[in-house]
Amino acid sequence: MAKSKNVFFCTECGYESSKWMGQCPACKTWDTFAEEPPLKKGEKSRSTGILTEPQLLSAVSATENNRVTTGLQEMDRVLGGGIVVGSLVLVGGDPGIGKSTLLLQICKELTDKQHRVLYISGEESLHQIKMRADRLGIFKGELLLLSETNLDNIEVIINKNKPEIVIIDSIQTMYKEEIGAAPGSVSQVRETTSVLMHMAKGLNISIFIVGHVTKEGVVAGPRVLEHMVDTVLYFEGENKASYRILRGVKNRFGSTNEIGVFEMMDQGLREVTNPSEYMLQGKPEDEPGSVVAASMEGTRPILVEVQALVCQTNFNMPRRTAAGTDYNRVNLLMAVLEKRIGLQMASMDAYVNVAGGMRINEPALDLGIVLAILSSYRNLALDSHTICFGEIGLTGEVRGVSMADQRVAEAEKMGFKVCILPKTNADSIKKTSMKLIGVKNIRELNRLFSQGSSL
Repeated sequence: MAKSKNVFFCTECGYESSKWMGQCPACKTWDTFAEEPPLKKGEKSRSTGILTEPQLLSAVSATENNRVTTGLQEMDRVLGGGIVVGSLVLVGGDPGIGKSTLLLQICKELTDKQHRVLYISGEESLHQIKMRADRLGIFKGELLLLSETNLDNIEVIINKNKPEIVIIDSIQTMYKEEIGAAPGSVSQVRETTSVLMHMAKGLNISIFIVGHVTKEGVVAGPRVLEHMVDTVLYFEGENKASYRILRGVKNRFGSTNEIGVFEMMDQGLREVTNPSEYMLQGKPEDEPGSVVAASMEGTRPILVEVQALVCQTNFNMPRRTAAGTDYNRVNLLMAVLEKRIGLQMASMDAYVNVAGGMRINEPALDLGIVLAILSSYRNLALDSHTICFGEIGLTGEVRGVSMADQRVAEAEKMGFKVCILPKTNADSIKKTSMKLIGVKNIRELNRLFSQGSSL
């Protein structure tokens, strides 16, 4: 009788091979193959047992009534207006960032509205969940708790209790007995997620699954896991900072650029409804190298402080550091300054930082970075009521950006009086009480600094 051979899976994308390979031919990553036993012949994931019939497109209802609001406006914003009934949502994040706290807080809001919620934990006991729930406040509704890792038992419980929303914490602890691999392996994660997906669609319940992340910051396990779910959310934040950002990287029912901002408190997570005000707390006034820039996250404008420090270098090669933005983009902008206006950056160290721990990769931040570098280099401070945004090209031109009206409106609401922006955007904005300074290229900015203007 032939001996059953193990197969190899890529832990990044789930590619299957009969032998080990150094580089995955699918995702081109190195040293990601893991050996696992294959599925036995005839053993496949079980379905929910519900037979469905095809329907006409015109007979399918797609109204917004199929969404359930979570009670947290920031969460609803990222989800696109609420939880879609029958959806499968993956929540990833670093250990200890607050994923379980966020989901338990959502459970509190939902049960208070008399929704039937089942919280399944494979990592914590019921006593530990109760201790966390006590910190969040009094639960007015009834929340069903279950500490289980066997997915077959979980299927029975879900079919018996018929919950509207199910929380799985976490997917790496779940397993099926038919799969010979250990919990958390590629085979187990892929198979258990497939079963949960069929349950969500077949039983018309919404399921949230928590996924661990790797050191690179992506969800551990096969990349096919992200393709199977409807929505992928990442919970981000610095360990030494109190704020947390919930970012949607995939959403079949809404925008993928939206973010929700929370602040970690002793009683759980508090929504930050005005991130601009929160990010600008403690901003120095009338200091060279400090500039406020208007960025967009989805449909939400966020004002952030860009800081730059330019000083004479003590080394043969000048040092460059960028925190909160793209390092290569900062080097590119400094090369443009040196080429187009003759700024002697070759003998200068340059440090650029987006204050508050935010990470912004939007091109509209270019003008803020250039203004901060110029301000520090000239040792001239911008007026504290001045804001800017715009993209800068390799020829030094200041290019227009999208949603300029929303950026200006947010700046006006926050009390700013002067806005430096691309000339094309300045000509299109009609209704504002702010003073708009439209610039075509960085030579005009340099001319303002050379004249000693505080803008």
